[in-house]
Amino acid sequence: MKVVIFSDTHTAHWKIKIPDADILIFAGDMTDCRTDREVADFNDFLRSLPHKYKIVVAGNHDHRLTDDPEKAKCLLSEAIYLQDEAVVVEGITVYGAPWNPIFNDYACDAFALPRGKVLKRKWNMIPPGIDVLVTHTPPSGILDRNGPVSHGCTDLAAAVAALKPKYHIFGHIHNRHGAVKHGETWYINGNVQGKKGVLRSPLLLDYNSGKILEGKSQARREEGKITGCVSC
Repeated sequence: MKVVIFSDTHTAHWKIKIPDADILIFAGDMTDCRTDREVADFNDFLRSLPHKYKIVVAGNHDHRLTDDPEKAKCLLSEAIYLQDEAVVVEGITVYGAPWNPIFNDYACDAFALPRGKVLKRKWNMIPPGIDVLVTHTPPSGILDRNGPVSHGCTDLAAAVAALKPKYHIFGHIHNRHGAVKHGETWYINGNVQGKKGVLRSPLLLDYNSGKILEGKSQARREEGKITGCVSC
């Protein structure tokens, strides 16, 4: 079973070569901020891809998806859009949630919530027994640093540690990319935004083994900067 993982295209999706896979997972930020046209263009992009299952979670730039999950599903008719819900594909249970901590005064703030009780309530909705968790935000302390600052969510980190999914997939922080294993869970930041506007390749994952089959060189370079990372 192969899974292609990416996020943070910010309207550049047509420039990215998507590997063949059984499942496609996109972890948020398809748009630059607020236009219906950008969402429609991403949906057209998904329509052009041959993958049997296309699972999408929104991010903090995807404002046009915030009003109503059912409307978002209509806008992304070519995807399985997940907002606080799960889907089972090929025997794999995938749960998706778009929420993220309020980032800063300049960032787009779709699905952004205060740290603490409000965000924790969202993570408490994640059911036990899931195989793959897809969020936009990273957990605190794992592939979440932008310079010296850790932007991940502490309560999300605690939820993942308790639930122990096989994979936790996310994006959001452009300066970190790759896969690390802590305990029973592989944590994967699949964002494609590299330095100076250079786009990274999506990560192609062998679901059963945890090996990154494509996008591996970029992942290793990023992992080398982070203490305790396990090379894939």
